[in-house]
Formats: sequence, C-alpha cells, structure tokens
Amino acid sequence: MPNNAPTNNKQAEISAALKERILILDGAMGTMIQDHKLEEEDYRGERFKDWHVLIKGNNDLLSLTKPDLITDIHRGFLSAGADIIETNTFNSTTISMEDYDMASLSREINRESAKLARAICDEFTAKTPEKPRYVAGVLGPTSKTCSISPDVNDPGYRNVTFDKLVTAYIESTLALMEGGADLILIETIFDTLNAKAASFGVEEAFEQAGRKLPVMISGTITDASGRTLSGQTTEAFYNSIRHIKPISIGLNCALGPDLLRQYVEELSRVCETFTSVHPNAGLPNEFGEYDLEAGDMATEIIDWGKSGFINIVGGCCGTTPAHIRAFAKGLAGVKPRQLPELEVRMRLSGLEACNLN
Repeated sequence: MPNNAPTNNKQAEISAALKERILILDGAMGTMIQDHKLEEEDYRGERFKDWHVLIKGNNDLLSLTKPDLITDIHRGFLSAGADIIETNTFNSTTISMEDYDMASLSREINRESAKLARAICDEFTAKTPEKPRYVAGVLGPTSKTCSISPDVNDPGYRNVTFDKLVTAYIESTLALMEGGADLILIETIFDTLNAKAASFGVEEAFEQAGRKLPVMISGTITDASGRTLSGQTTEAFYNSIRHIKPISIGLNCALGPDLLRQYVEELSRVCETFTSVHPNAGLPNEFGEYDLEAGDMATEIIDWGKSGFINIVGGCCGTTPAHIRAFAKGLAGVKPRQLPELEVRMRLSGLEACNLN
C-alpha cells in the first residue's frame, strides 16, 4: 500500500554502510537465555509472582523481570563486534503472548525491550562513534499460520486471520518505534502470508507514526527440501515479498551454514537489494543443543563473504558472542556483496518462481 510518511535518515545511513562493508548482526537470544537455567520464579519476578498460568519459557517477559540479564546478553554481542542488535521481542506480538494470557503486555514488552537495546547500543556508539550500532526491532512469525490448517482433518480451517495478524503487527511495530528501534526486522518467516500481514502492518504503523524505518525481511528454509514451511522455494519467496522494497532480504534459522549455503547463493543471485543471513550453529543434537563451534562456523561464513553472497551476517540458534567475534574478525576487510543489475521482468510466484519476459 502507498506510504507517504517521511523516511528516517537511518535508511540512507545504513545503506551507505552496507555498500562499504559487511555488517555484523548479533547471535541467538533464546539459547543464550537457556544457558542461564532460569526457573519459574526467575521469569515471574515480583511483579508476576501470582500470575495464574505458568510462564517459564516466556523469554520476552525477561525484558521486564530481568532487564539486566537481557542487557548483558546484548553487551556480549556488541563487545564481540556486532553492528546490529535484535530486540528481545521474537514472541512479543499479542498473538504469541496469548499463550501466557499476556496479550495485554505486548506493547509494553516491545517498547521496553527496544529501550534496553537502544541504551546499550548508544553506550557502545558513544565509545566508538565511527562504528554506530543499530537496533533492529524484531517481529517474529507468531505461533500461528495463515496458510496451513493446524487440523489434519479440516484442511480449510485456520486458527488466525490475516486481519488479526495485521492488528498485532501494527501494535508491536509502534511500540518498537517508541522504544527507539532503528530498523524493523521481520524474521524467521515460515509462511509468506504471515510475512505479508507483517509487512502490511508495518506500513500501517509507519503511516500512524508519521515516519518510516528501514525494514529487513528474513525467511526460513525449513529442511533439505529447500522450501519454506508453506512450500515456496527461495526465489519464489523472494518474488512474493520483493514489492515491499526492504533494505535487505535474507534467510535465518532451521539449518546450519553447510546446508544453508546453496540457498544463500541462490538468494544472492536473484535479490535486487542487500542480503542477510543468520544460520543456526548446526542442527540440534539429541539434547536440543547446538554443537558447531565458532571457528568451524566462521570458516563457512567467511567463505560466503569472500564469494560475494552477503551484506549482513549473524547467527541464530546456538550462536554465542564467540561465534559473532569469529565472524567479525574473519570478515574484516572483506568486500560486501555488490547489488546486481537484473533485467526487468515480470516476477511472479506460487510455490515456484515464474519470471516472464
């Protein structure tokens, strides 16, 4: 939809930086929190000590009950060399917060999470102004999907509507902007229709706020089939969301760098804008843990950089400050991917891409 809101000058600033060097995204928030072995009482704190349902595992709530822990995790990634820090808001939409009967807290959690990231980024930028740090306000995919029925006996059933998703994303985006986000990151997209709802909601939030931020979009190839959960190939996914004109389009989660490489290369070939990638530290083992060490993962990431595939790179599940430090060190001085000049074609998509002359 048309949007006449003025663009935040961060768009030009970040675009200029992306033409000069590969920007480093942070690593995993969720698995870093898991390493602290928190219990129910840790999540509740004093404010939610009498909450009527169990809330252990509601990691985003920790921005309210354990803000120092979240800030320390951000600090670790910034110290390791990250340029962009993701807010602790992956599950902070009203839809995902319904799992804990906390939908009413969605706006507060998004706002306060952005404030935490903003404060620590400003602290690091003040020390080294030549290396500004940016806050990416994270919009996760929610716990529901628009394209797929959760009931195998009723393929036409949906447990969420497009309009409900849009409403949830508007609220989260406005709160992230209020808290000081520099960018909006729609990530871990497994259902392109959810992503379309997110992008529509983000644009509406920009209209309401009277200003725009750069938008990053990152999809998820769920397995070796090379498709998203809703069935699209990498190029089909790209064709479906290119009209949004984000500052970057990328891939994250699900796979380790070895399995993700061919899809990163494919995205680099077809993408007219900057590319991003933040893979898992390998596939989870039988205990749900990630074993790929920083040095081994960095070898693959550095090769992507030298091959001209990436503009932004970080880590997803299982990645730590050690991983981010290895990426930053190995990519220092490596030229970023240059934007290709693609021929003008009608680019359509279903499950497959359809490009017409």
